[in-house]
Amino acid sequence: MNKKMLRGTLTLGLLGVLGLSSCTKDLDRFPTNGDTAPRVYDSPEKTLQAFAKVYGAFALTGNGDGGDIAGIDEGTSDFLRGLFNLQELPSESAICAWGDGGVPDLHAISWSASNPIIRGFYYRSIYQIKLASEFLKNTGDKSSDATIKTYRAEARFLRAYQYWVLMDLFGNPPFIDESTPTGKVYPRQISRSELFSYVESELKAIESDLMEPKANEYGRADKAAAWALLSRLYLNAEVYTGTERYADAATYAERVISSNKYTLHTKYENLFLADNNLNNPEVLLSINYDGTSSQNWGGMTFLVNSSTSADAKTATGKNMGVGGGWAGNRATKALLDLFGSNTATDTRCLMKATTPVISDVTKFDQGVYVYKFRNVTSAGANGSNGDHCDTDFPLFRLSELYLNYAEAAIRGKADGSKGLQYLNLIRARAYGNATGNYTALPSLDELLNERGREFYWEAQRRTDLIRFGKFTSATYLWPWKGGVAAGKGLDAYRTLYPIPSDDLQANPEKLRQNPGY
Repeated sequence: MNKKMLRGTLTLGLLGVLGLSSCTKDLDRFPTNGDTAPRVYDSPEKTLQAFAKVYGAFALTGNGDGGDIAGIDEGTSDFLRGLFNLQELPSESAICAWGDGGVPDLHAISWSASNPIIRGFYYRSIYQIKLASEFLKNTGDKSSDATIKTYRAEARFLRAYQYWVLMDLFGNPPFIDESTPTGKVYPRQISRSELFSYVESELKAIESDLMEPKANEYGRADKAAAWALLSRLYLNAEVYTGTERYADAATYAERVISSNKYTLHTKYENLFLADNNLNNPEVLLSINYDGTSSQNWGGMTFLVNSSTSADAKTATGKNMGVGGGWAGNRATKALLDLFGSNTATDTRCLMKATTPVISDVTKFDQGVYVYKFRNVTSAGANGSNGDHCDTDFPLFRLSELYLNYAEAAIRGKADGSKGLQYLNLIRARAYGNATGNYTALPSLDELLNERGREFYWEAQRRTDLIRFGKFTSATYLWPWKGGVAAGKGLDAYRTLYPIPSDDLQANPEKLRQNPGY
């Protein structure tokens, strides 16, 4: 099934199947289209549509005011838009010129429990967990069917991934699953360490039911995706639980690598273009978009449009494949500085600065223009729509597994020669030859820089900075960190986002705020 066919199925699932509420305080909503659960799941076609919605909610937000998430702007409630905002804006990788809707507080790392962007993403995540749980609840009696068994394993993967996101960002979220009853239910709060164990156990439990690496349809999870998430989980285990698991991170990275189903794309730039679904050997799992059949104001449409303007296009000389642009997101000089003197030779440096120093955060032409993601094909043609993007977003790439293994090796928990080999495969792709290769394993700080060069704007930077002790530290600063032009250190509690205040008010007996808020 190609991308457009898959996206069409997902769109049907979103528009025609489950009308579920997002709020954890209100689990008694029923579908509004007249189909109760028995009718939704009474045929393979409807079951497929319900399954498609579990995937499709990552890329689409529903129709009408607020879409799937009542009372929240449709764009604000989009998953990828929220993930980018919460992972990249509080770092050196991105800063936004907009002054609306809680945006300035993100780079300044001065948010409160009522920040609308934090709130929108929190409820989007819970909504998607609820969709997966509803699907599992209503297909339990069909789990002996081979097709349904695979669907269920993928739904459990997507739920585990979403719980990992909540664990990483919020630490101690409310917990629901298929056993949570309908009606007026107030979910219990799960601790970060308990949730770590849950995600770990879920991913291991479904492994045998997932399809082999590269055997599934494009855009659907398989065993390699589960191994990649386990590697990411273990890489950050010390942050989540207080106990390091770097050797396990290397073990699961090696499972993906040794499957021999993935290789690095020969051209880094092509990983992020409108036809990146074609001939792409590197991406394990992506969020898929089609500018014609799957449109919203988040996702890649947001990421591409928000990073350009007429002036930016002139300065960079790059066709972004969209209209005038929204003049919002760019990077700070600190991201450009990660490339040092290699901005012209490292092919990952898809950015340009005319005025790199930001004296006024609201001026989009100050800072570093980033054109990593574009709505243009590898042949130079525009995407199918001038406003909405065809480009898919990679959730997991092979290069992450290489760098996970290399980090474990630097920390003394994996084979050093193999870690160096994997690291240099990435370097050789970046430079087109071996001139940029390391002769020995670099320091941890340099490894963090390498991750910054490889994964900027891929919604990983905040997590990496926290793991390396840099996020709130006064020893690692970037422009406008903490709302100060030169940057400043911050209170350690900022490594977690707050539970939204309205959810605390709705469930005061079972939810407690993260410390510091």
